Amino acid sequence: MRFSLALALLTATASAQFTLQQSNSTASFRGIYAVSDSLAWASGTNGTVLRTVDAGEHWLACAVPLGAEKLDFRGIQAFDDKTAIVMSSGKGDASRIYKTGDGCKHWKLAITNTEPEGFWDALHSDSSDHVWVMGDSINGKSVMLEIRALDDAEPELEMSLSNREVDRGISSFAASNSTLLILKNDVHEPGWKYSRWWAGDTPEHAYVYRLRQESNAMCRPCQEFTDKVEVPMAQGVSTAGIFSLAFRPEKTLVAIGGDYKAPESPIRTAAWSSDYGKTWTLSTKPPHGYRSSVAWSNRLQAFLTVGPNGTDISYDNGRTWQSVGADPERSNDWNALSLPFVVGPKGRIGRLNPADFPKKPMRSDR
Repeated sequence: MRFSLALALLTATASAQFTLQQSNSTASFRGIYAVSDSLAWASGTNGTVLRTVDAGEHWLACAVPLGAEKLDFRGIQAFDDKTAIVMSSGKGDASRIYKTGDGCKHWKLAITNTEPEGFWDALHSDSSDHVWVMGDSINGKSVMLEIRALDDAEPELEMSLSNREVDRGISSFAASNSTLLILKNDVHEPGWKYSRWWAGDTPEHAYVYRLRQESNAMCRPCQEFTDKVEVPMAQGVSTAGIFSLAFRPEKTLVAIGGDYKAPESPIRTAAWSSDYGKTWTLSTKPPHGYRSSVAWSNRLQAFLTVGPNGTDISYDNGRTWQSVGADPERSNDWNALSLPFVVGPKGRIGRLNPADFPKKPMRSDR
C-alpha cells in the first residue's frame, strides 16, 4: 500500500472527534436515530433501548419489551421524545418490530417474522404507523415488506417489491441499519424519479438495487423498475461487501463496507456514484479498514464513516478518504452513525465534535 506524504492544514489525529458519553450500559449498540441535535434514541443487544432529551448529557434506560430480553435491536427510528419503533435482527421469529408511544415505558409487539429462514436487516419508517423492512432473500426471492397501520391489532403487511428473482443466497448486512436508503423527497432527473436504494451481497457480487419510477405527467399508468447495479466491493467471501449507504443531494451516493473478519484491511472498503447509483467507482484512496456505517454531515460538508479501528472523512464525495482519530479511547471502535451521535460495542456512545475534524482535505502526492 502506498502512503501519502500529507501536509495537513489541521491535524488529522485530533483525539476527540467524538466525545464519549455515559450510557450506563454494557450493550453492543448498532441502532441510533437522532431526531434532533438534542433528542436521540439508541438500541442494542439484550433488548436494550436508551434515549436522551438533552444532547446526551443523560441517556435514560427504557423498559425492556416483554419477551425481548435476548433480542438484538439493530434498527431504531423515532419521531419525538415519546414515539419510536425498534427492530430486532435474527433468524426466524428473532426478527421483530416493537413500538412505544409513551416514552418507552411500555412497548407493543407490532409484528414478528413468520419465515423460519428469514432474517431482517434494515428498518425505515416514513410515519409512526408505516414501516419498510428489508430482509435476506429466501429461496432466491427478495424480501421487502411494507407494513401499514402499525398501531392496529393486526397491521397490514404487504410484500412490496418482494418475491422478485435475485441471485440465490443474496443477503444484506444488519450492521448499522443503513443498507436500506429511503429519502423523504424524491430526487429527479428528466423522465425519472428516485427515492429508494438498498444493498445486497453474495461472496462473488455486491449490488445496489434502486427503485426507478417514471416522472412524466403523460404516463398513465407510470412504470416502475428495480435496477440491479454491480458495485465493485465483493471479495469472494461471505463476510465482505456493502455495509452502509448514504446520499448527498446532487446525485451523489456512497457505499462503504469491506470484510468485517479483516477489520484492518482497506481493500474494497468504499465506492461512489455521481448518477443516482447507475454506475459505481471504487474510491482511489479508501477508508483505512472495514467500515460499518456512513453518513453525510451538513456541518462538515463531508461524508463520515466509522468502524472498529477508527473514523474516516471524505471531502470529495467518496472519491478519497483520510483517517481521523487515532486515540483508541476516544475515536475508535464504532458501529453506527446518526449525526451528531455515534454508537458502538460495550455501551459506547459518542457525540460529534466538529471543531476537532480537519476543515480541509489533506494534500498528498497521489
